This record gives sequence, structure tokens and C-alpha cells, in this order.
Amino acid sequence: MSRLLFAHSANDRGDRHEWTEHAENTALRASSFAGAFGMKEWGSLLGLWHDVGKLADDFQRYLLANESRGGPDHKAAGAQLAMRVLRPPWGERLALLLRGHHGGLDTPTSLKTWLGDQLQGRSQEARIAVDEARRLIPDLLDVSELRLPDSGIAASDVRSDLLLRMLFSCLIDADWLDTEAHFSPDKSAGRGGAPSLDELRRRFEEKHAGIRGSLEGPVGEARDAIYAASVEAAKRPPQLFRLTVPTGGGKTLSGMAFALEHARMHGQRRVIVVVPYISITEQTAQTYRDIFNRDGDPAPAVLEHHSGADELIEAPGSESSGSPRWARLAAENWDAPVVVTTTVQLFESLFDRRPGRMRKLHRLANSVIILDEAQALPRKFLAPILDALRTLCEHYGATVVLSTATQPAFEAIPEFAGAEAHEIVPQPERWFEQLRRVDYKRPDTRLSWEEVADLMRDEPQALAIVNTKRDALALLDAVEAVGRSGDALHLSALLCGEHRRDVLRETRRRLNDEKPCLLISTQVVEAGVDLDFPLVLRAVGPLDAIVQAAGRCNREGKLDRGRVVVFEPAEPSPLPRSYRLAAEIGRDALGAEGRPDHPAVQRRYFERLLTLSDADGEKIQPLRADLDFRGVARRFRMIEPTVSVVVRYGDPAQQEEIEGLVDQLRDAAAAGYGGRAALRALQPYAVPFYASQLSEFADRLSEVAPGVYDWTGDYDNGRGTVLERLAADNFIL
Repeated sequence: MSRLLFAHSANDRGDRHEWTEHAENTALRASSFAGAFGMKEWGSLLGLWHDVGKLADDFQRYLLANESRGGPDHKAAGAQLAMRVLRPPWGERLALLLRGHHGGLDTPTSLKTWLGDQLQGRSQEARIAVDEARRLIPDLLDVSELRLPDSGIAASDVRSDLLLRMLFSCLIDADWLDTEAHFSPDKSAGRGGAPSLDELRRRFEEKHAGIRGSLEGPVGEARDAIYAASVEAAKRPPQLFRLTVPTGGGKTLSGMAFALEHARMHGQRRVIVVVPYISITEQTAQTYRDIFNRDGDPAPAVLEHHSGADELIEAPGSESSGSPRWARLAAENWDAPVVVTTTVQLFESLFDRRPGRMRKLHRLANSVIILDEAQALPRKFLAPILDALRTLCEHYGATVVLSTATQPAFEAIPEFAGAEAHEIVPQPERWFEQLRRVDYKRPDTRLSWEEVADLMRDEPQALAIVNTKRDALALLDAVEAVGRSGDALHLSALLCGEHRRDVLRETRRRLNDEKPCLLISTQVVEAGVDLDFPLVLRAVGPLDAIVQAAGRCNREGKLDRGRVVVFEPAEPSPLPRSYRLAAEIGRDALGAEGRPDHPAVQRRYFERLLTLSDADGEKIQPLRADLDFRGVARRFRMIEPTVSVVVRYGDPAQQEEIEGLVDQLRDAAAAGYGGRAALRALQPYAVPFYASQLSEFADRLSEVAPGVYDWTGDYDNGRGTVLERLAADNFIL
């Protein structure tokens, strides 16, 4: 009688995971996932081959003796099998995926070196493993149904890079899900259960019916027309779209209306909303939760996923606390009907090499992806980003919506040249005119901070937005000097998250109650934050940033015209080169045009800006063409590495609670266990520091856990983290 062969050791019930069951279940799942982009046979093959090496005698002996998930290498046999059975270059490419399904993707060169090292002295073990696999699955090597990728999906090595990433994602998710079902059946049972997109569409229409017509006049008319145009445009087939809507035009709801109707008509599986900042993610996710979630649903409809949730993504079979169970599970592989995430989370995952980050990528296929505030995409990464988005539309059944009030001229980027993006709202220029709510004014001379404070002195309510934290503190000093200290509020990344939320709550309270309110902020307030001031002052910056700032002025159209003053500081802080270039072009555009918010003006601004910018500043595209996954992951970093610095914010009881959480996390880190609940609870009280800053403030920082530090310096409940100086290159907002 044939002996039983296993893929995994015993679970809590004492059952070992039979190899054939794991291989076939993984193949079925991976085939289903890859079928979304016409590659089901490839997904099946990866599932069948990924653990062939576990059938070697030495691995089986180790597994049975140790009941452990370690052991001899089991990846080389499958990698060698792929290179032997499939013709070049696809044998080598699939071998890359099979080798990387635990440690991550690497390069073709390193694959060959590694494979030679692994098989040296163990080729007999690999041959035995393949023979056993063929005995257990007789058609293991049958590739007669395997069609090579069509000429579009792999037309170039860069396109092949994305294809391999998507196939890798299918394999990883399938493998981890089946492993999880073996080791943690309760966890596995907690997946899924969210309402269908059809049900969400019904709830959305019900909610919209309750607010339709609630706003009269030009604003209400424009919102209704934009909404209707969005639903009508959903009939068009999956492709690239633009949603160009002025601030206050109902972009958030119209974009979701388009997405739900479009998904219904074209059989797409989910809606992924991508925004530039965590603060907007939180606000947008809450808007959709209020619409979609219902008591009694087996699982929520909306997943909010950003860097604050990264620590919850774990290998199968492990468990953590500190987050709702469904959110923790759904964040691992984006198995949710509506996902709200950040550009950093999406694109750094897309160009990563690690299995845990890449696991969710196959969910992008056959989905509607709304890129909110599309102008905020980092210019030095536009080439790989736009290339990937275009390819997702052309070959993976995705629909991408570039949604913003300041639509970039991405056609100036070669990777986007010739791409047709259909306007969801026809002739958007007319709505910018109808929804015009502000007049722009530009002083003839540079203004000192004291002169800016004088402009604010006699105003009951005003918002001033500057380019750096240093400038924000300088203006705050000047406003306090003119006698308005009691009315002044400050908002920047010097404040921890909970402090920023409190400032925004207090700002909204004062605005609603018509109380004095002078808010001095960096750009954290510009995009997507619902505030409505009669006067906004904006330091000269990128033209799209100026328009976003104007969106906080007369937002609800209560005045005939709000006032936006665009001034040039007499003593500005130094700016990073990329931002400085955009600010200089923005200054020129302001001098030539009277309406910086008009789409035609924006287009000319972006055409010049993008023409003068390096859209592949980190040279990602050549690395992708070489299938250098390690190099791409190393260079594709949208933000400089930061650490979390925990501050003491709030009343004495709140500070005592923070102190206790810091002690919990420090003890857990020292003992080498858990601590996730404490880490999660401390996130609202953390301030981002560049990793390069740590040495400068070493006397006031103590490491609590990897990447988490305790701030022993001062924290002011108005100004936030007290620093003697702010470095010129410290551009965290």
C-alpha cells in the first residue's frame, strides 16, 4: 500500500495535510484567480508544481520527525521542473515564481545560481520528488492545454513583469488560503460574507434617493447633472476614464455611482478607491461605511486598508489581536466588495517582491479602480504607475478612473501617450464655471509673515495654508502677535493623528457655530478635507495645490464669492527640488492666467510640468524589463522611510494611558511576542519622523519596538512636537 505523503505538519486536531489535497486545492484556487485575466491554466500549473519538492524523502522525514514547517528546501524541484517542461522564456519565468513563493521574487540571474546550489548533491532527491508527484497526479506534466500569453499581455518584458506579478499573487493567495484552512479552520471560516455589489448598489441608490434634490440652486443642479452623467457613462466598456469635477460637485458619490453601475453591467468584482493620504482614506471610508454597512450583515462591505494596517498582514496559520477579525482577514488579500486604500499601499504593493504584500494584486483584475486626487501621484514614478494602470485596463479587465478637480495631462508621459481616457462628465469646463465659488487675488509684492497675519487680523474666520511646518509655526507666531492667539489653530504633521482629528473637529465646530477661527495649516488640509472658510490664503505652490486650497473656500456656496489670496512669502523655507519646480511653474501660470481652476489652464500647467519632469526618476522601467524584482522593490519607495514616534498628547488621564501602552509594547518587544494590540492603540498618538532624523534627536528618543520610538521631549497641545529647528529637507506635511 502506498504511503501517505504530506505538505504540512499536524494541526491542532492532530491531522496532517496530505500533499495531493494541498496541491489540487491550491491549483483550483489559483486557476480561479488567474481565470479573471484568461490565464487559468497557468494558475493551475503553479498550484500543482509549487510544493513538489516536499515529496522528497528528506523533507518527509524532517516533517514527520519535527512536526515543523521548516525543513530542507522544497522550492528547487518545482523550479527545475518548470525550466525542463516549458520552453524558454516561460520555463524560467515560472521558475522565478515557484522559487519565490516563500522568500519573494528575485532575478533570473540569481535564480540560476540558486538553483545550481540547491540541486548540487540533491538532484536525486528532486527527481524522486517529481516521480512521486507524477504518481499522485498522473497529468502533472500535461501542458497540452497551456496557451502562451497573447501578444498584448506579454508584448514586452515590461508587460511580462506585470503578468508574472499577477500570477505570483494568484499562487500566493491560493497557497496561503489552503494552508490557513488546514491550520486555522476557524480563521478560514471568518472570510467572506460581505454583501454583493448588487446589494450595495441597491443601498447606494436608496441613500442617494434620500439626498437627491436636497441642495437647490446652481450647486444642486450641477451635482444632479454630474451624477446622472456618471451613471450614463457606466454603460461604456471597461477602459480608462476621467472624472473631472470641480470641488463641491459631488465627486465622491458620483464616482461610486459610476463604479457600481459599471461593475453591474460588465461583471466586475469589486470597487477599489485609492486616495493619496491616510486622513482622506479615513474620511472616504467612513462616508462609504455610512452608506453600505448594515447591522446584521455577516461581514462589513467596506475595507479600509493603509500603512497603519500593514502590521496585521501575516503568514497563514498565525493569529493576532487588536483589529476586528474581518478587517484583519480582508486586508491580507483584499477580499472585499469595496476597498478604500492609499496610493502608497497600492503601488508599493504592486512593485514589491514580498509574498505578503503582493498577495492581493490579483484582486485588481476585473475591478473598478478609482484613483482619487490623481494629480497627487508622484511624478518620478509616473512611468511605471501609468504603464501598469494602462496594462490593467487593456489586458486584465480593469476599469481605471482618474478622478480629480485638477486633471493632469498624463499624455505627456510616453507610457501614457496614445491612451484614450473617456470623460465621464462631458464638457466638464461648464461645471467649473457654474460651480465657481471663489475669486482669486494675488498681492503685487512678497508678504512677510507679519503682513499675512495682518490680512487675517480682522477676519472672523480664515484658513492659511503654507508649504512647510517651519512656515506654519512662523505664521502662527505672527497671528498670536497680532492678538488672535485664542482664535488660532495649527495643523501639520508635528501633531499626532488624534491631535489632528481634534483640531479638525474643533475647526468644524467653530465654523458651524460661526465662532472665530483662524486655522494655519500645511497641505494636510488641502485634498478631500471638508472645511468651508470665507477666506483662504495660500502660499505660492503647485497650481493644483492652489486649486485644492481654494476648494476649502466657500465650499458649500453659501456666499456669492469666497476670497482666495495667493501670496508669495518674503522669507519662505527651502523646498525640495521637485516641489520647487512645480511651484515655479505654478507661479508662472498664475501670472499668465486669471482662473487657475479652469481645466484648460490646468492642462497647460501639467503639460509643461510633466514635460520638464523625469517620469522614471528611479529608472524602474529598465529594471522591470530585466525582470529584476529585487531592484524594482528596492527603488520603488513613494515616501522616504519613516518611523513612528509616540508622543504624550491629551489630558493627564490620556497621557497615563499612553504611558501604559508604551510599557506594554516595550515588554512585548523585549520578550519577543505579540504587542500588536498595544501598537494598534498607539497609532493615533504617533508622529512620523524620517529615519534619517533619528540621530539628530537621539537624546529624546528611546526605541520601544522595531520602527517605534518613545518621545521624551516636549509636546505642546497647540504646536505639537517641540523641535528646536526644522530641517529644510524635512517635508513630511
